[in-house]
Amino acid sequence: MGELRFDGRVAVVTGAGGGLGREHALLLASRGARVVVNDVDMVAARSTAEAIHDAGGTAEADGESVSTPEGGERLVAHAVDAFGRVDIVVNNAGILRDKAFHNLTPELVTPVLDVHLGGAFWVTRPAWAAMRAQGYGRVVNTTSSAGLLGNFGQANYAAAKMGLVGLTRTLAAEGARHGIKVNAVAPLARTTMTEALLGPLGERLAPGLVAPVVAWLCHEECGVSGETYSVGGGRVARFFIGLTPGWYDADLTPETVRDNLEAIGAEAGYSVPASPAEELGAIFSRLP
Repeated sequence: MGELRFDGRVAVVTGAGGGLGREHALLLASRGARVVVNDVDMVAARSTAEAIHDAGGTAEADGESVSTPEGGERLVAHAVDAFGRVDIVVNNAGILRDKAFHNLTPELVTPVLDVHLGGAFWVTRPAWAAMRAQGYGRVVNTTSSAGLLGNFGQANYAAAKMGLVGLTRTLAAEGARHGIKVNAVAPLARTTMTEALLGPLGERLAPGLVAPVVAWLCHEECGVSGETYSVGGGRVARFFIGLTPGWYDADLTPETVRDNLEAIGAEAGYSVPASPAEELGAIFSRLP
């Protein structure tokens, strides 16, 4: 099987001035994609774009903020004006404002929600219209194990990141009949955002080891949609939401819930519902 290439494809990568986003942009461009390198730090965006040019690729630097509808519209318009289309969106832009929950203020919560979750909404939405019209598209969202599993001091960040999982699965369902695949990655990598948290472990978690998974999810051969992958240090694994068989009582009371909690949570025979309809089917299958 041949090399996976992106000739003729146009990609928008947010937060691509450094870290993970830069690696995503560089790899996509090296495989033939024309890339709009977005970062609110325009100097950093230009640096990534110049690195792409120096390697023989094609890129445009963009400094729009992704946290507003207007910024998302202008970013996607930049891609269409420069290259005539948009095929790929990688929502990678992010910030941290870590504090224990009781110390959080609106100034620490709103920007995090706006950049991570809002940014994915406001960039993907105008791109979505173009993708639907052309019958093709790939979207990769950047979630986190902090959202999927929770993490002390990151309630704001975790809420935004788990919101991205719900967005990913909903867009996967809505994009299915339009040739649009939507997936998410939960990276563990050394970046300016994480180096203080990772310490010596960061040396084994190069951001370049995340980009190949993102590139695969962006490719036309990728057939999966609605999935979330844990990626770090060369390891790739699938996160999924499981549903236990549960426990049934037609005369349910708070006391019977208390007394049967172990059976309710028993994982043997769990299922992985792909939609609310499948969950409903699992519920009805347990009813007499």
